[in-house]
Amino acid sequence: MHRPSVPEDLDHPERLWARAATLAVVAAAMDDGDEFSWGDLGLQCWNGGGSYWWRLKMFEDGRALLCGQDSDGSHTHSGSRQIDFLDGGPAWLPWGQLREDAEGNLFGFVYWWQDGAWARAPYPEKMPDDGLETAMSWVAPGDDAVRDIVEDLVARTESEVDALAAVRAFLAAAEARSVGAEDISALLDAVCGQDSWYEVRPDAALAFATKLGLTAGARGGMAVAS
Repeated sequence: MHRPSVPEDLDHPERLWARAATLAVVAAAMDDGDEFSWGDLGLQCWNGGGSYWWRLKMFEDGRALLCGQDSDGSHTHSGSRQIDFLDGGPAWLPWGQLREDAEGNLFGFVYWWQDGAWARAPYPEKMPDDGLETAMSWVAPGDDAVRDIVEDLVARTESEVDALAAVRAFLAAAEARSVGAEDISALLDAVCGQDSWYEVRPDAALAFATKLGLTAGARGGMAVAS
């Protein structure tokens, strides 16, 4: 991934949605360092230690919005001036919320997907990094991004199981919106330690997957009004 990131560094939004939702489903099953929420703004994650935050919003017509910040990797100022991450943004963006976020200096990156491609505001020539990779290394195309998800999940749960195959299978089910209880069980069995000191809650994970629209007949994810 480039430093700072370029739009071509990001995978297709449907794949990003499946990956983000997978992280959220696991977090719903256990006491995790990241706090996820789902609502009109999209799927949002706040790191419990304040290291990063991000939000992914999908629209019914295929458009998408990704924004966030990394406390160490995002350089939000050029000299003494705050960078305008909304410069050139299309009219369909949720401008009220974005302007509020910008005024709170919450942005390290803002990317939008339309017409089959990601785009962002132009960056100052000397900007060293926008923090996308440090906050969300799993947004890149290819299997390395999936491995990053696995490493992240296994590191949190201290599982010693080879979880790559299970995470790949769950991602495929998430993209197909066909997640069921058995998919949740297989995922949690792979990424959560068998002798864990923490409680694992598969019912809570399935409920959140349903809310996100990952299960057959559920509404969520792409089903967000524009």
